[in-house]
Amino acid sequence: MTAAVLLENVFKFYKNIPVVNDLSFAIAPGEIFALLGPNGAGKSTTIRMLTTLTKPSQGHLEVAGYDVVKQPIQAKQSIGVVLQQTSVDGDLSVWENMELHGRLHHIANPQRQRLINQWLEYVELADRRDDLVKTLSGGMKRRLQIARALLHRPQILFLDEPTVGLDPQTRRRLWEIIRDLNKQGMTMLLTTHYMDEVEYLCGAFEGTRPGRIGIMDSGKLITLGTLQQLRSAHGEGLVMKQLGIAEAGNDSARRWEYLFFPSLEEANTYLNQQPDKTGMMVRSSNLEDIFVELTGRQLD
Repeated sequence: MTAAVLLENVFKFYKNIPVVNDLSFAIAPGEIFALLGPNGAGKSTTIRMLTTLTKPSQGHLEVAGYDVVKQPIQAKQSIGVVLQQTSVDGDLSVWENMELHGRLHHIANPQRQRLINQWLEYVELADRRDDLVKTLSGGMKRRLQIARALLHRPQILFLDEPTVGLDPQTRRRLWEIIRDLNKQGMTMLLTTHYMDEVEYLCGAFEGTRPGRIGIMDSGKLITLGTLQQLRSAHGEGLVMKQLGIAEAGNDSARRWEYLFFPSLEEANTYLNQQPDKTGMMVRSSNLEDIFVELTGRQLD
């Protein structure tokens, strides 16, 4: 089966500094894939290379079977892109933004009108079709970006930090849209630095396979797998031992030693064997624990 997205030994240098460093992975058709990492990890640069917005310094990238460097037009016709920055025109109406995008992709009428109506209904913006975009909330603008990205019926949807700056309720609504699109068979690659976002979007839901998670740090892919695969590889049980507090009075700055065990039961057995349990606790491991273990720091 041909990969929907393929990267082989990809590098991107800025002033001789590798912001993407020997990156390789493949995404299967219909898969949801999340790149997780802190700001500066190389996630957005990876998206920009895959969407033809910047060229790689070295390596090979494909989307929908097209080489993004040698076949950029075909590649762009196969993808939809939702960038972190708001990219819709605030001085145009919701409908006009969709109409402009449809014309740029040479979608003829009456199909163009039907698709605009379809996607505005889908993202719950049909009743705002005549409103100027600058009057919309941040969440509405992001939903419009998704509708616009889907208008030309792409095979793959790229989302760069899709919920950054949004309130919790709006984030949850966007998560539901993303999950539903994936359930319909849309291949999706998203970048984020939110742990809860990755755990939800790449979790195991009835009727869908779990998505995979790639953790990036300093331009490198340091681990890859489903959430369950990552937990199994690093340990599903966790013993945390408090080592101290980084700054007096700052409870959020507690420093911990993490001890992973294959199961929660084994973690509890270890704790019960300790003569002094002060400052120790046991719980199931999560994605944040794995990230801290791999990178040595928390994800802000």
